[in-house]
Amino acid sequence: MHSFSAKYSQFVMPDHINVVGTLFGGQMIAWVDLAAAKVSHRLLKGTDVDGAVTRTIEQVEFKEPVYLGDWVNFTAKVVDIGTTSYKIEVEAYAEGPNSEPRLACVATVVMVSVKKDNNGKYHKMPHGKSL
Repeated sequence: MHSFSAKYSQFVMPDHINVVGTLFGGQMIAWVDLAAAKVSHRLLKGTDVDGAVTRTIEQVEFKEPVYLGDWVNFTAKVVDIGTTSYKIEVEAYAEGPNSEPRLACVATVVMVSVKKDNNGKYHKMPHGKSL
């Protein structure tokens, strides 16, 4: 049985902050997508596919605010695999200079493996992986 997971971290800078002084939700979603891309990269090593694209980002829940100067540490793991697609669960923990890590966001991302044809267009492609 294989287990595909990855960790990813980001530091919250001034340009990531919204008008109420917390992390902009769209920025968190972009980082969630990058965390999913990292585990996707690991899953697809050694396959015939050229990469993967995000199909859906679902069940996003912002649980706690994230502030300027926090580190956001992501854990991403593949939880289900189909023929061309797979589901990744991502958890984001925020950690401030004076606070313990807290679960700030959870999301489920569905990725689809793709391969480029002779005309340069990408198509869904079976990845041949299983859990």
